[in-house]
Amino acid sequence: MTFNYESKKVRVKKPLANVSRLRRLTGVLAGIVCFAMLHNAAQASEPLPTTYSLTLEWNPSESPQITGNHVYYGTNIGDYTQSIFVGNVAVAIVPGLSFGVTYYFAITATDADGVESEFSNEISYRQEFPAAQMLSRGFANGQFMLTVTGTAGHAYDLEATQDLNTWTVIGTGTVDVNGSLAFTDPDAAGFQQRFYRTRDTQP
Repeated sequence: MTFNYESKKVRVKKPLANVSRLRRLTGVLAGIVCFAMLHNAAQASEPLPTTYSLTLEWNPSESPQITGNHVYYGTNIGDYTQSIFVGNVAVAIVPGLSFGVTYYFAITATDADGVESEFSNEISYRQEFPAAQMLSRGFANGQFMLTVTGTAGHAYDLEATQDLNTWTVIGTGTVDVNGSLAFTDPDAAGFQQRFYRTRDTQP
């Protein structure tokens, strides 16, 4: 099962300013900033990823004075605790980001003497946890075994229904370090039809 993540586009509005040696370096951060998730295809039996990578792109400057760009980011507005120097390119991959956390990003440009511009305007991004996957297996005695592949350490409820309207929690468990959690429904044989779903109780 491949996890498809949504792309996001944000326009950078604030030009570089207030650094005299870089005032002539126009268009460094102008244009569209595009986010795209990097991910690996995963089968339902594999653990869900606990982190993701974000690709940040911007329009390159036409000025020959720019030798590199810094990407700054952190989890609080205007407080960038981490940075990546990406050289004179117009794309950066930010790895190791956590699901469910909002990150704030800004970019600066640098010339050959190490003079750095002010920050660009700030943009933010948050990626929610991937949805859990569930496999079912029936046994001759009417029992059903359901295996949930989810985020390690997260607790999940298993819910069942006959009419897809009223759902009842029939089990709760925590996904192990291998990303797997098994439920057994011993009452499955007592129902002509039954539907199941799982819910992450700590998204």
